[in-house]
Amino acid sequence: MIQYEPATAWNPELVGQAGAIGMKKGQEFKPDERMQKILKEAAAIANAYARTVVFRPRNEDVYFYPGKRQWYSPLAGGSYEFLDNGERVVDDRLSFYYYATGSTPMMVKPMVGKGSIYEIGSTDINGEPLDGGKTYKVTLPSPIPAKDFWSFMVYDNQTRSILETDQVTGGLDSKSEGVKLQADGSATVYFGPKAPKGQEGNWVQTMPGKGYNVLLRLYGPLKPWFDKTWMPGDFEPVK
Repeated sequence: MIQYEPATAWNPELVGQAGAIGMKKGQEFKPDERMQKILKEAAAIANAYARTVVFRPRNEDVYFYPGKRQWYSPLAGGSYEFLDNGERVVDDRLSFYYYATGSTPMMVKPMVGKGSIYEIGSTDINGEPLDGGKTYKVTLPSPIPAKDFWSFMVYDNQTRSILETDQVTGGLDSKSEGVKLQADGSATVYFGPKAPKGQEGNWVQTMPGKGYNVLLRLYGPLKPWFDKTWMPGDFEPVK
């Protein structure tokens, strides 16, 4: 990318960091044996650190409902540039770009009834990482504040792509065939290797031995989400 784009296409700070390890515009990148060893070790450490920040954040500011729910997002601070009173929150930026690909102003400033919002769940109600060999349930209380529809998608913690299962879909939404709501309009969705009896339409398959995280999306979010009077349930282990 540095070779392909104009030299001024990037932030000088970022270009300077690349230049410090030998990635310079118009020059071949040929790290010697010593530098290759350093870069391989640095990549492994950075990868481990990024996973920790993304899937078990310690920063309470990323949680939508502090002390009440496990759902979080690096965009919860309300800045797609990851700024807080002039400070670049580098862990939030790292978390977002490790997890996703790009950000826009509308990701943090959706209008009531328009656009979409995103919440990440990677731990259960007890704060334990989600285990693909266990079964959990999540309840969305009624009325669910999504004018258009709501959605759950399951992602593999290793690849950060949709979890590959025999179910193929990788998730479900309120428009999926077979999804059933409770009499009061709430929805309970199950995540696990096998569907609980009678809950096949409200089940998302997971894989034993695979850690995963879940992205909850509300399309056309309504006021109860914005003022936090509505909160999704946490992942509750099912025995």
